[in-house]
Amino acid sequence: MHTELITIPTDTLSLEGVFYTPDGPIKNAIIYFHGNTMNFYTGGARFLPATLTKSGYAFLAFNRRGHDVLSTRNSRIAEGGAFQTVRESLSDHEYAAKWLAAKGFENPIVMGHSYGGMLATQFVADHPQTPALVLLSAGKGGPDQDQVPGSEKLFAMDQGPALKQRAQELVAMGKPKDLMMMPGWWYVISAESYLDRIKNVPDTIALASKIHCPVLAIRGDLEDVHRYPAEDFAKACAGHCDVEIIKDCDHFYNQQEDVVANLINQWLQNQ
Repeated sequence: MHTELITIPTDTLSLEGVFYTPDGPIKNAIIYFHGNTMNFYTGGARFLPATLTKSGYAFLAFNRRGHDVLSTRNSRIAEGGAFQTVRESLSDHEYAAKWLAAKGFENPIVMGHSYGGMLATQFVADHPQTPALVLLSAGKGGPDQDQVPGSEKLFAMDQGPALKQRAQELVAMGKPKDLMMMPGWWYVISAESYLDRIKNVPDTIALASKIHCPVLAIRGDLEDVHRYPAEDFAKACAGHCDVEIIKDCDHFYNQQEDVVANLINQWLQNQ
């Protein structure tokens, strides 16, 4: 495959990423939405392109402005997932889709992991010409996503009400970018981003009724069923949805990368 580092302009910071293309003819492109605080060189964005380009798919992976937890770029101004908002995340996907359309791929296959999968459901609902959607451990979304901790006890764990109050106080004081420590993943977050997360994250199950294209929903058997309800999505989906539960598999598909890549590749061939 050919690998090209790319830059996607936005109204503020650009999005950095990579565009993989096969050696031969291109069937279509895949646009990949990374998980929360991840980036274009981790997780599925790293291990899927080698397999999928062999089958003739171009593959776009890129950083949202909310990549990693905290980062800097060409200055000492902090950026990253601690400051992200859902609106910004959704707009980043639109910017990337326009970049891909300019390359000749107006209706790419959409893939999203975790938070990226939640955002992918909104994207596909807004883009009904999408030919196929692959959800990799997509979160439940909606108001219960971070209010009910589940077995993983993520996000604010048992300190949600106190952190919400603190975030509201900081915003009222004109300090929306001030950081707060959280007891669970992703450990540090701005007041503004915390309030946005618990209110505006897309409701994956509710959006399923607006998705008519073929869907593959994947979850590892070591993951929390409540947090990543692939079966519930399939029941609510307007189109056909295949559910695959990967054996001995965690949220990041450690040691199961080839299994996941080959499964997705075979599923795409059957569409």
